Amino acid sequence: MGASVCDTLILSDLHLGAECSFAREATNLLKQCRFQRLILLGDIFADLNFGRLTKQHWKFLGLIRKLSNPKRKIEVVWVEGNHDHGLANVMSHLVGVRVYQEYVWEFAGKRHLAIHGHQFDRFVVNTLRLNYLGTLLYLQLQRLDLRGKPITRFIDRLNTRWLRMSEKVARGALFHARLRQADRVFCGHTHDALQQAKDGIEYYNSGGWVDSRLTYVTVDADGVQIREYRESPVDGDEHPTDHDTTLDELSDESELMEETQYETITD
Repeated sequence: MGASVCDTLILSDLHLGAECSFAREATNLLKQCRFQRLILLGDIFADLNFGRLTKQHWKFLGLIRKLSNPKRKIEVVWVEGNHDHGLANVMSHLVGVRVYQEYVWEFAGKRHLAIHGHQFDRFVVNTLRLNYLGTLLYLQLQRLDLRGKPITRFIDRLNTRWLRMSEKVARGALFHARLRQADRVFCGHTHDALQQAKDGIEYYNSGGWVDSRLTYVTVDADGVQIREYRESPVDGDEHPTDHDTTLDELSDESELMEETQYETITD
């Protein structure tokens, strides 16, 4: 996307703490882009155990903290997902971002609604405890998986298709948007980027950042676009020289680690 400017950038399902999270790539994306509003659309964490966060995961959180600084004049919004449920107070303190169950904003004469989407997935809603145990097993499997995590990524894709989550979430989101009188509705949860429209309402799923296809959504005067992140040679440099890598940024990361002390959050 380069240095282009958009009104809103939407990113979801990064799953920080998971072995297959593309946190470095997500950090590069946010450094490259220019936006007035950033919406983190749920499941930014894999679970509530901060001990699983790597250096790259902390770098992403450090950047979010910088972006949320009022001096930047960027609105940063965190919409709670099923995996990061219970982190509202922590996030407000850790990175200075307010957490919402769903978020509504107006742009270009249209009413926009962002909601993670697990609310429309009955399997998740009705089996919360089972899903928690499944997440722990899934994270452990990632540690034992081969390089590139082919097994866990295959399971993730199979799970999405077997449970037909994409269709269920899209159908539920469109119905919810109609009740909320929204013109556009945005979800994550399925890890499957998707665009649909029904009865004049537009639905967009931002996809995820745990598979080889890394997608996000932009909203600007030209409309809504589902975009795919592709790494450039500069992105792969472990020691970038651009203005975003500063002593302040490194200090931010150290402060975040110190504040949390890698604590495990329990219910």
